[in-house]
Amino acid sequence: MSADLINSVITQGQRLATHSWEYGTFAEALLEWDNPKSSVFGSNSFPDGKVPVLQVANTRSLSYVKPHISTSGDTLVDGDGAAGDPASLGVSAILIGQTQPEYLSAAERQVEHLLTAVPKYSNGAISHRESVAELWADFVYMAPPTLAYWAIQSNNATLLSIAIQQCVLYRDVLGVPKNDKSAGGLWHHIIGPQSQDLGIWSTGNGWAAAGMSRVYATAKKSHFANDGKIKSGLSELKGIIKSILDGAIARDNAEPNEPLLRNYLNDTTWFGELSGTTILTATAYRMAKLEPADFGKSYTSWADSKRQIIVGKINSDGLLSPVINPLNWNDRTPATESPEAQSFAVLMFAAYQDFTSSS
Repeated sequence: MSADLINSVITQGQRLATHSWEYGTFAEALLEWDNPKSSVFGSNSFPDGKVPVLQVANTRSLSYVKPHISTSGDTLVDGDGAAGDPASLGVSAILIGQTQPEYLSAAERQVEHLLTAVPKYSNGAISHRESVAELWADFVYMAPPTLAYWAIQSNNATLLSIAIQQCVLYRDVLGVPKNDKSAGGLWHHIIGPQSQDLGIWSTGNGWAAAGMSRVYATAKKSHFANDGKIKSGLSELKGIIKSILDGAIARDNAEPNEPLLRNYLNDTTWFGELSGTTILTATAYRMAKLEPADFGKSYTSWADSKRQIIVGKINSDGLLSPVINPLNWNDRTPATESPEAQSFAVLMFAAYQDFTSSS
């Protein structure tokens, strides 16, 4: 894992990001890599119980993302019809807002928009789309981490509980029952009237598990961690993340001749690809560091083997391939460029570095 390799992966990630969720995910990846102590996974996530103060000019993550954040609207960026994606910039906006108040106000409007203006599914889950109640696994990486981070900013245990509960409500709709032998514990991609995709998309499962790991870390490292409702929410969240990882690892172990997770995890007609494999590997390391008693050797050994395979598939330009076309998850032609795959690799390197630094 040479510095040159990681730098080239980062360079390509910055070049490729052009959509709202890509900006937010790349900014998060840079924060976790460059400023690990200040990310929600870090040793000093919330100094004195508060959001850390970072100097924007000296923090690559924040100086990168700042031009992409709007401080004038109800959302942080144009989501092109998505309600969840603009919220992916929320943590960045809150961090910038510690020294530039207009960004804090923008983050607050984004949170209010999610809570009050976006349609809700019948069970109360906030829609991933602005125009119709529709649940996408992707949402869990975009919005709940921002709700949880704003809960720390505003010292609001109720909002932190809502952030956790949104993850649970998403699982209640998208989760496959555990007694389903082919995909128990994993998630469908999309349920709703317009874009429904009942497939078990590996990247979608990765978005969900990684998003929940961020919410989990935020709550666990907050001064609300021992609050009864938060404590029980953390326990539930941990179980949901475990179920996704268990399901992915089981599908992987069932196919010893395919080194990568398939684009749709329970469909062997799909190619193995790097996006889903990489973000789920990153999540295994994160949970192993956060909860070593529950995510022990079987998880870290699996993550180690995947990481080695992933690194071997990064070309000399720093690009990960094969990857799924991030704008068309039904594209049967393996793609050679994916902005989110680049970010996922940086998230994996950061998670691995964090895991090995004290274990």
